[in-house]
Amino acid sequence: MLATILLRLGTIMPLITRTYAKAALVYLVAALAAGIFVALRPLVDAPRFIGGLTPVYFHLFMVGWVTQLIIGVAYWMFPKYSNELPRGHGWLAWTTFALLNVGLLLRVVAESAQVTDAAAAWAWGLPLSAILQWAAGMAFVVNTWPRLKER
Repeated sequence: MLATILLRLGTIMPLITRTYAKAALVYLVAALAAGIFVALRPLVDAPRFIGGLTPVYFHLFMVGWVTQLIIGVAYWMFPKYSNELPRGHGWLAWTTFALLNVGLLLRVVAESAQVTDAAAAWAWGLPLSAILQWAAGMAFVVNTWPRLKER
């Protein structure tokens, strides 16, 4: 009963927000690890795909860590849309999460492949990842825009 009351008051972090935050933390660790590999590349004999990690590092950090944390917290903290749909459409929030993460993971693979013999096979990966991430951004805007009102 207390959980129901707290949920109605909005003090319990929604599952989608927790999912975004946990994914963001995983991407932070992955980005920092990629940063280590990028920094070590001039010093050690490394596989060729390490040469493609500089853009991967930036995307993991900015899209994986920063953007996901912002979206997750915004979904939780922005003003309510309505009593029936306080945070907008849940299905659209999950769609945003899926599009953003599939796009980001595809970008990680496609960027890394650009400096290997597999570059031609993965040429479609970068445009597709960009389209998926753009679609995620549009879904977030569509779901969030109505919540930005004076009162």
